[in-house]
Amino acid sequence: MTAPSLPPPPPPLVTTRGQLRTLEFIAGDVQSAMLLSAPTRLVLAYCRAIMCFALFVPHPRHIIMVGLGGGSLLKFCYRHFPATRITVLESRADVIALRSQFAIPPDDARLQIVHADAAVWLAGQHAVADVLMVDGFDRSGLPPTLGSARFYGHCRRALCDGGVLVANIFSYDPAYPRMLARLDLMFDRHLCWFDGVAGNNRILFALKAGPRAAPSRALRLQQRLAKRQGLGSKWLNRLFVRSLIIWLSTK
Repeated sequence: MTAPSLPPPPPPLVTTRGQLRTLEFIAGDVQSAMLLSAPTRLVLAYCRAIMCFALFVPHPRHIIMVGLGGGSLLKFCYRHFPATRITVLESRADVIALRSQFAIPPDDARLQIVHADAAVWLAGQHAVADVLMVDGFDRSGLPPTLGSARFYGHCRRALCDGGVLVANIFSYDPAYPRMLARLDLMFDRHLCWFDGVAGNNRILFALKAGPRAAPSRALRLQQRLAKRQGLGSKWLNRLFVRSLIIWLSTK
């Protein structure tokens, strides 16, 4: 007997209030936000925190993003990392169809938006990315497939040596401790985060060590940050992230 197919999710909601345009999967639950007067500015704190990947990989050749949303991270990286190729994996065609409403540039030699299941697509990749961002939420939160040991294994294999996985996970997710343990194990304990910089979003950075015996600069930095969950206090972490975004925005 064939299991009944699940009904399609309701369409995403686009709301504009003054200069702020938001994308929501459930009314009132903002997934992405954009200022109409400054489409490439990072409005949400968790997006600013994700950009801390630049501490570990300052000059990425290829960034892969899981989850398009309103394209906040895509637009910022496209503008401020002009030598970087960007691939975005998005499972929902109705989200991709909103790209013009969120001022997402068209595909070109540097940018490609792929309509695909990230868990399936990444399974076939090997050493193709310097940065891999996992921000693939739906109306129920982070899908279990994007927090499984199998998926994290595919992510590690898709990264080049010295690359970094950036995982956005809700700190109150019941599966958070298990996902944290899986990442820690899969990436040989090369895991860190900045405490208190993104509300209930925990932005985790997992580094893929290269074959060299001596720790790289990025690994030495990760080890220092891991000991204190950043700089040692939430307000210092928040100040640092804002300063980093200002610096990246002037590149």
